[in-house]
Amino acid sequence: MRDKPNLLFVFTDQHRHDVLGCAGHPLVATPTLDKLASEGARFTRAWCQSPVCMPSRASLITGRYTEDLGIFSNTHAFDPNWPTVMKTLQSVGYETATVGKTHYFPTPNREEVEVADGPYDLTQRTDFVSDLGWDYVLEEYGKYTHTYPWLCSPYTEYLNEEGLLEAYREQIKGVYRLTPDHWRAETSRLPQEHDLTSYIAARSMDWLRERSRDQPFFLKLAFVQPHVPLIDDPIWADYYRDADIELPEQTPADAPNDVWGEYLKSLNRHSQVQTMTDEFVRSGIRHYLGMVSLIDQKIGEVMALLDAQGELENTWIVYSSDHGEMLGEHHLWAKLNFYGGSVQVPLIIRPPGGTKGRLIDDLVELTDVTATLADIGGAEPPQGCRGRSLLPALAGQGVDREFIRSRISGFSAVRNAQYRFTLAVESGTPCELFDLQSDPGEMHNLVNDAAHADTAETFAEIAAMP
Repeated sequence: MRDKPNLLFVFTDQHRHDVLGCAGHPLVATPTLDKLASEGARFTRAWCQSPVCMPSRASLITGRYTEDLGIFSNTHAFDPNWPTVMKTLQSVGYETATVGKTHYFPTPNREEVEVADGPYDLTQRTDFVSDLGWDYVLEEYGKYTHTYPWLCSPYTEYLNEEGLLEAYREQIKGVYRLTPDHWRAETSRLPQEHDLTSYIAARSMDWLRERSRDQPFFLKLAFVQPHVPLIDDPIWADYYRDADIELPEQTPADAPNDVWGEYLKSLNRHSQVQTMTDEFVRSGIRHYLGMVSLIDQKIGEVMALLDAQGELENTWIVYSSDHGEMLGEHHLWAKLNFYGGSVQVPLIIRPPGGTKGRLIDDLVELTDVTATLADIGGAEPPQGCRGRSLLPALAGQGVDREFIRSRISGFSAVRNAQYRFTLAVESGTPCELFDLQSDPGEMHNLVNDAAHADTAETFAEIAAMP
């Protein structure tokens, strides 16, 4: 069984595709990821299937579209009966482990909390997560839930033992989701070694040290950051303290009709656009860079352990994220839209021992990552998987995808090499059309331009397809 390669899948939350040194970012320090890209393939046009956490994660583990699964928001638990890539890898002899954020279930509801004897312990969901295909589970849901006195997790227990929990909780409460200055950036009150990113990396290394090594492994190292709150550790905060941040283009999105206009209003409320002064945005970007750099640092530490164990030369490394982050572009934070900063994700694949670095501009999706992980392990992709393995692309073959798709609730987006289009599915209303070749910044919405009516009609038919 040990002739099979290991799989290290690093999956972050809300990492914008171009916040990497290897992607040309002028400031961010990501030497580990840059080296992985130089020894593998970096895909420059990879889309998630939904720029929302749970739908994207559901799509990733199954290789199916969110409309196939009926998952359009962060409110519905996954179905343990789904065919998943983890189950297919288990079937061919892999030991599977997930450390960090799975987000396979919504925040526990009032009834679940009332039944619990004391604080609701997230480890109660371990069996549920395991049923989706994981032999080992250490779940960390997210920083906002860490503030709930009625909920505990391995990380809150750890912080409590270190005498740091109350200070941590008070800081997160100060920038809690949708409070008046939710997007205010800060430096963590915790030392770097106690940061959530450091904790997740440490627990993954514990698992690597303690496992029996009788089987090849599939380890998903799932960092919670760089998702908001925009809080980085003191060391990286100091590194970026005086960074000269160039502001993104902040021209607001165009509302060509009432359907899309109402949705844009919701994005503006979520972004709290009234707070977005130039310095406020610069500060947010600085602290976001710090979170990305700590993730990069910790990936390097995990790789160093694998090297010391003699496992690195037999380990594929795949890096990606569930969706992106607007970082002030179009005067927006977060995701929930189909601009490139939100729907496009970083994707790096490095084979054991490395190879000549390759940039691949073909259109790809996270469903393709699903198929690729299965292919690496010599397993069939999960039943219903819409993706295709990217391993041939590493050997120089084309991916041959004409269109890629994404979905947010009632809106469906499609792009090809030239255009990106958005449709309001229920009403059939075209909402966005951008010519990405002449307008890569997606500044000029052509959806009502008579000269592009035929293009919009063609894309509308594709976007409406199941």
